[in-house]
Amino acid sequence: MICLCEEQEIFDLKLEGDFGADPIWCISCGCNIDLEEMPLSDELKNELLNWVLDFGKWIDIVHEKWLPNGSYLENAHNTRGRSLVEKIQGELGKAYTITFISSNMSNS
Repeated sequence: MICLCEEQEIFDLKLEGDFGADPIWCISCGCNIDLEEMPLSDELKNELLNWVLDFGKWIDIVHEKWLPNGSYLENAHNTRGRSLVEKIQGELGKAYTITFISSNMSNS
C-alpha cells in the first residue's frame, strides 16, 4: 500500500465513503489507498466497492436536497460501514487500526 507519508508504511487507516474514490484512506496523510493494493479478500473488496458506490444515494445532488427516506438511507449506509470496518480489521489483523468516518450529511 502506497501513501504520501514519509514512512510509506501504513498502519492507521480510515474507512470513509466519498464520490468517485476508493473507501480506504491513510489517516495520517489523507491519501486515498487503491483498493487493489489492499491485502484483503476479493469478497471483501467487492463488498467495499458496493458500499462506496451507494454513497450519497440519500441526496439529490442536482437540487441539493434529501431524497425521501434520506436519513434512513444514510443511517443504513453508516451501519453497513461499521460492519465493514470489523471485517477489514479481521482480515488485516491487529497491526492495523481502522477508523470509521460516518457520513453526516444529515447534520450539515
